[in-house]
Amino acid sequence: MSKNENEKSIAEIWAMFRETDKRFKETDEKFKETDEKFKETGEKFKETDKQIKELGKQIGGLGKKFGGFTEGMAFPSMRRILMEKFNMNVVSPRVISRRNGEMMELDVLAYADGQVNAVYVVEVKSRLRIEDLSDILEHLNRFTEFFPEHRNKSLYGIVAAVDVTEQVKKKVLDAGLYLALIRDDTFQLDVPENFQPKRFN
Repeated sequence: MSKNENEKSIAEIWAMFRETDKRFKETDEKFKETDEKFKETGEKFKETDKQIKELGKQIGGLGKKFGGFTEGMAFPSMRRILMEKFNMNVVSPRVISRRNGEMMELDVLAYADGQVNAVYVVEVKSRLRIEDLSDILEHLNRFTEFFPEHRNKSLYGIVAAVDVTEQVKKKVLDAGLYLALIRDDTFQLDVPENFQPKRFN
């Protein structure tokens, strides 16, 4: 190989090295740009996640407010039913009892002594689900643990609901619970004529 050809080959190799180096630099720049985009996307994901969590809190708060609104709306109707139909003397909203480190909270508690000698526990739900029924039955089954002063009274349960499916409605009645549904802005008992309530104690 002549000197000129050798110099030409070296020049070509250097040219290739320079081109490769240039491409590496361009690729490196692209990686940096991509990395920046990933960081921006990561920040956007964080912001979106924060917004979703905040929205979840707001929806949860709205659910609690709606639940409180439903309870407030149900109480006048339930007080009338409990006093007029079941002859209750005392009807109290939001009753809480604490025993042995545990707590039971009832939406409405009503009772009467003397000849009537009965106590009614009312649970109010905006949307009654099958899981809620289990909780209500547990409250009734453990009622005298938290309210021993009523252990000698006949204990009955009422569920007041705004929205309930036919399937859940049947389960409520089969469990021996009275059901009250909303009609024309008031809650009214919705049970068959031959309904036999269950005594829970």
